[in-house]
Amino acid sequence: MTEVRFGEVKGAPDEVFINDVFRIVNEAEKNGIILRVIGAVAIRVHVMPHGFADLHIKLGRLGEGKPSFSDLDFITYRKFASKVEKFFEKVLKFVPDRWINTYFGHKRLVFYHPQGLYHSDIFFDKLEFSHDVDLRGRLELDSPTIPLADLVLEKTQIHEINEKDLKDLIVLIRAHEIGETDEKEVINAKYIAKVLAQDWGFWYDATMNLNKVKAMAKKCLKEGKLTEEDYNDVVKKIDKILEYIEKEPKSKKWKKRAKVGTKKKWWRDVEEVVR
Repeated sequence: MTEVRFGEVKGAPDEVFINDVFRIVNEAEKNGIILRVIGAVAIRVHVMPHGFADLHIKLGRLGEGKPSFSDLDFITYRKFASKVEKFFEKVLKFVPDRWINTYFGHKRLVFYHPQGLYHSDIFFDKLEFSHDVDLRGRLELDSPTIPLADLVLEKTQIHEINEKDLKDLIVLIRAHEIGETDEKEVINAKYIAKVLAQDWGFWYDATMNLNKVKAMAKKCLKEGKLTEEDYNDVVKKIDKILEYIEKEPKSKKWKKRAKVGTKKKWWRDVEEVVR
């Protein structure tokens, strides 16, 4: 993907992002669009009712004393593409990135907040990064965000995962129970396991990353950012997710790719679009 430079965003307090999540998703629904939030802001929305927003802030995902978020990203179905473009530009008065939207509009759109507070990427059907997270048929399962299982997959698909994503996963897992359904506020470990059982490369990175979350939790415990209770809870739940993943029968495709292992590249390179 060619790099493109656009105007700098100013940044905004966490409250602006949280308020805009509900405002934009609700307004999209009024305009006949199924729109869902992804990423760290989606995680904050989910952990707030359980009393873990302060922990998310305490962990300092973007650095001590800094705002938690830099963007507000969404996903929708491809069938809503033309509606979404009009919605962001005409209804929300967001400023389109004409270059990206012209060349990559079949996969994503980029818009900037009217006051330049943040930018928004809007993806269609799938999140295609190091590995694919397919949201087709799943956006109706939760609101205003994608389902919890898909938030876990979104974060664990990252081949070169960084500290902020590990901290997001710590808080997400700490705040929720592990189960086998897409019931509200339950992480569907069975669904995660089924997805990973189809794709060895995704499985490899996801399981590695879940173990990295445990290591990051230990580091945060030593730094006093997690309590013993927090740490033990997170590790126990990750081990439970890993158990589901291990027990899930693997597909023929998975088994065939597993024989090759790490001798062949198993992830997709992702280049950031610089705005």
